[in-house]
Amino acid sequence: MHFWLLVLLIPGTIVLLLIDSWSDYQVISRLTREVYDTALLEPAKVLETSIEFNEDGTLRIDPPFYAQAMLESKAGNRKYFRVEEIDPPVPQLGGISALGLENKTLAGMEGLPKPGVLPQREGMPVFYNGMYRNDEVRMVGLWRDLHYDGGHRQVLVLVGESLHLRLTTQQEAWRQGLFRDARMILVAVLLVWFSVEWALRPLGRLRREIRAREVENLMPLDVEEVPREIVPLVKAVNHHIGLYRQVLDKEAQFLADASHQMRTPLAIMLTQAQYARREPDIQRVRESLDAIVRQLGRTSRLTEQLLSLAHASGKVVAPQGKVDLNALARDIVLQYLPLARERSQDLGWADSNQGMATVLILGSEAELHESIANLVHNAINHAGDGSSITVSAGAEEGRAWVSVRDNGVGLDHTLRDSVFARFDRGGATDRGEGSGLGLAIALAYAERNRGTIALRDGDVSADGGCGLCAILWLPLWRE
Repeated sequence: MHFWLLVLLIPGTIVLLLIDSWSDYQVISRLTREVYDTALLEPAKVLETSIEFNEDGTLRIDPPFYAQAMLESKAGNRKYFRVEEIDPPVPQLGGISALGLENKTLAGMEGLPKPGVLPQREGMPVFYNGMYRNDEVRMVGLWRDLHYDGGHRQVLVLVGESLHLRLTTQQEAWRQGLFRDARMILVAVLLVWFSVEWALRPLGRLRREIRAREVENLMPLDVEEVPREIVPLVKAVNHHIGLYRQVLDKEAQFLADASHQMRTPLAIMLTQAQYARREPDIQRVRESLDAIVRQLGRTSRLTEQLLSLAHASGKVVAPQGKVDLNALARDIVLQYLPLARERSQDLGWADSNQGMATVLILGSEAELHESIANLVHNAINHAGDGSSITVSAGAEEGRAWVSVRDNGVGLDHTLRDSVFARFDRGGATDRGEGSGLGLAIALAYAERNRGTIALRDGDVSADGGCGLCAILWLPLWRE
């Protein structure tokens, strides 16, 4: 992680500093050009103002001493100048080329390069580069209209200097700036490197602490020893650890309960088989075998319920689609009619959907079938022989429902919340042959489909008591 972070930061820092260096170079070049151009313009202005008329109307130049000093060449900085009269004058010099104008020299060197286009107004300078006697020069040119006693004269002033000194100055400034920027880049790289290493050191300690932990260690990480910026990350990891610990605790509890529930019927069947093997009477052997078969049936049911509960508690979501609760509940009633008849129970269907042909919801048909089937099987198993069980479906206030009500022994109000726990049989040992998993499985599948289950009073029993009614609530399908 350190390496890739440095790979991202250091090149970006270097690029930014290089861009800044290039910007500094441009600024240095512009400032150097402006300073030297201003110094070049000053003698041109002095020469322009030094041109005067003679009494006969001709022109003369009388430059002051300091102008001559400014035009003197020095080592590495050769100066050139020329003042010429444009003869004959043209109506307008501004914006035209000076290359084709006829002129005569008033002062200075012959052959100096002229500007391609003259400035628009007199006295306005134009700067340009050119070659003079194999020397690259920087030139400034300006023109002026002169009037005296009805006479009209036009003059062009050219002043130039070699580029050697200004280029040397620019290069020296650039070298100094480049040296400073190189030091800055080195310092910035070192600072970035140190800052990343220092900032990520707590993460390294956290990583080593996590890697050194035992697999069984699910204690939360210490948030006091980490930087404030990554405290939310550590808290999120602790939250995940807590959730994982809860999952493991539930799985451990489930395995413990399942092993306990499976151990008892297996022990009973082993005892019955050993008894049958020792019993000489064939009739008693058959009775033992019948008992073993019944116990195998109950164990098979318990195994199926344990597998269903494990699936309902898992994270894999079954495919969702439109489900007609009306048709699904009727099919389940038909499926469980034989079991109800074995116990002399009246299992029936009551049409309570208020004329609705279908009661549509969005969910998994297989999971909802398992949920409703467990409610019906729970009623058959606990309502008692000879009881009446009624299944119906409908919709109200934007919710669909399926109810399974009976007129059996019922369930005390104080126990109606606890019976949804696994292996809870309602606080009694004589409530049918169930294992206490039916309602837990029904609720788990209901919640996977955004629903819930509520327990209410059922139908009135023959002895004046009250049976139990289990209602599955689910959100209706919305187009």
